[in-house]
Amino acid sequence: MATEIRVPTLGESVTEATIGRWFKKPGETVNIDEPIVELETDKVTLEVPAPAAGVLGQIEAKDGETVGVGALLGSIEAGSGAAPAPKKAEPKPAEPAKAAEPAAIKDDANETAPKTEAKANGAAPADTGLAPSVRRLAEETGVDPSGVKGSGKDGRVTKGDMLEAGAGGAKAEAPAAPAPQPVKARAPSAPDDASREERVKMTKLRQTIARRLKDAQNAAAMLTTFNEVDMTEVMALRSKYKDVFEKKHGTKLGFMGFFVKAVIQALKDIPSVNAEIDGGDVVYKNYYHIGIAVGTDKGLVVPVVRDADRLGLAGVEKTISGLGKRARDGKLGIDEMQGGTFTITNGGIYGSLMSTPILNAPQSGILGMHKIQERPVAIGGKVEIRPMMYLALSYDHRMVDGKEAVTFLVRVKESLEDPSRLVMDL
Repeated sequence: MATEIRVPTLGESVTEATIGRWFKKPGETVNIDEPIVELETDKVTLEVPAPAAGVLGQIEAKDGETVGVGALLGSIEAGSGAAPAPKKAEPKPAEPAKAAEPAAIKDDANETAPKTEAKANGAAPADTGLAPSVRRLAEETGVDPSGVKGSGKDGRVTKGDMLEAGAGGAKAEAPAAPAPQPVKARAPSAPDDASREERVKMTKLRQTIARRLKDAQNAAAMLTTFNEVDMTEVMALRSKYKDVFEKKHGTKLGFMGFFVKAVIQALKDIPSVNAEIDGGDVVYKNYYHIGIAVGTDKGLVVPVVRDADRLGLAGVEKTISGLGKRARDGKLGIDEMQGGTFTITNGGIYGSLMSTPILNAPQSGILGMHKIQERPVAIGGKVEIRPMMYLALSYDHRMVDGKEAVTFLVRVKESLEDPSRLVMDL
């Protein structure tokens, strides 16, 4: 008897994935829990383990195809012989969908069937095509998703659509919307230039990064405030204890641990920076899940140090080190990048002197670290050379007032310039 291989639950707000590559070919032997196919989601690349031992049967979703949660990817046949004959029965249910809607994407039968039924009887799509967050909001608010115009891919209703519909019905189905304007193609390059260009399809992750960053700019009233911090004391402390710290805790003592602790102290003083807007409500987070932006070969990802306030400096550094390594190796799990309440990004490791970071929606604040550079500063009426760093706080002005933003940044500065404040909880 064959065992089906299906797309696993990918995490809240993640409803589809792209087939990256299959590690096995039909007919090859597989062991239970052995990675069998790689999926690229909006947030991370993950491997799907084999649900049973046997031989890989027919592959239903090829490399590069987009599939939804629960979609059939393939099957594992019992035994260890050659590949079984291709199955003919399973593709048949999809034929009516193709006849009804020639332009339909290649989804699994569970998703296609509800769409076809809706076309035939005019009924609302079945709940199986909705994200878990959408179904939950439908139950909580009483808003019927079938009456909400979706802004997601292929007209799917998103969490944002439901929130907007619940707040004022802005997304509710109304008279037919104007036809979408065609996307403008770029002007053709000169023949001599065109021969030296290379066109590469954007990865799923890069498309998502682009969309989310633009959405953050469009949705929030984003503003950035700056300050600078004298890193003399932190650098002296790190230099004094880095060897014994690494020997005792098995991890290097960096600067990020100090920044995480300073940020948490400031978030406790200015709770609005640790909050988010949800429709007509403000959600204050009485916990501190700090996202750390990590650059990888595939793009920027933001793993989260959960309950960072409960960790000591060594615990924070160990967690960041582990998350950073898994991010660069492409081994991060979806759950490791969800639930952040505030984000820190360090452009200084690439040499950035100053920048205006973009919010990691729906968070209300993000702190930008930069390059440490020796500069002349006035200290007690005298000019001294000090290791200085510019700090940038981008924040959602709908949620955070200017006074609060400036105060937050000053709190971070004070903690870093006098690290003993962190020990004494000041």
